[in-house]
Amino acid sequence: MSKKNHNPAIPQPAHAEQRKEPLPWQTPKSSNEDPECPSKLQAILNSPSYTPAIEDVDFLDGDDARGVRLQLDYLKPDRLLKQHGVRHTIVVFGSTRIVEPMVAQKKVEHLREALLSQPDNTELQRRLFVAERILAKCRYYDVARQFSTLVANAGKGPMDSRLVVMTGGGPGMMEAANRGASDAGGKTIGLNITLPHEQYPNPYVTPELCFQFHYFSLRKMHFVLRARALVAFPGGFGTFDELFETLTLIQTRKIKPIPVVLVGESFWRKAFDVDFLVEEGVIDMEDRDLFWFAETAEDIWTGLQDWYQRNGENLIPED
Repeated sequence: MSKKNHNPAIPQPAHAEQRKEPLPWQTPKSSNEDPECPSKLQAILNSPSYTPAIEDVDFLDGDDARGVRLQLDYLKPDRLLKQHGVRHTIVVFGSTRIVEPMVAQKKVEHLREALLSQPDNTELQRRLFVAERILAKCRYYDVARQFSTLVANAGKGPMDSRLVVMTGGGPGMMEAANRGASDAGGKTIGLNITLPHEQYPNPYVTPELCFQFHYFSLRKMHFVLRARALVAFPGGFGTFDELFETLTLIQTRKIKPIPVVLVGESFWRKAFDVDFLVEEGVIDMEDRDLFWFAETAEDIWTGLQDWYQRNGENLIPED
């Protein structure tokens, strides 16, 4: 390539950052000019008003910035999910108290031993009864773990992020779901929420896909936004909250209908008598068909595939 002769009338381009001579404001006013300058300048630099808005935690936590916080609660997870190629999710919920069978068994044994030395202790009797009920439901921990392994291995395998298991990121049933996907080497999402007491995400959530929300409302939005299904295992208030909100959104067609699976028919029929609601006339007969029951991981997976086939779609879209 031939060397061109530069036009001497055209100056050398300025450096992108550096200057030959510093600008006046790059150096603070000298104390030789005013002995009080250093203390006055430090007072300005320490003032909360001088902190950039995006770094001012007190400002961002204030009532006036609530709209900004809502936007940020939405934007950060949305951007990262897109960066990781997450197109769709299967949301899994269930009790944080239903732990893996080995842990539940040890707790039962511990309480039984304690009760031997205090057979009339009614509080120990109550705690043992609850622990035995939890142990009876711990098979669902394994079901959730097996199911999410099926999800992770679907499509083009664990590296295919088009369909990913999403949970609330906590312990118990959510841990089981994240764990099964992690076992298969797949990505898995956890949406935690800030609470007055400290909490930790379960260790099986993909680190880059574990989010902490300030607002329940934005967390709920992300649960529904990409959902291809909701799978609800036995649980308490939190599980009921997500389940009934999703059913309401489907019932009112506020969202496009998605399949809802209640795992553990005996639990759900006692906790939620849908037939009674139909008989009382507070919901319609067709609302009874917005969900179905399942017991095994394979039941859940094949049921979801069948639901989408009946709807003329694939569970994992080809887009």
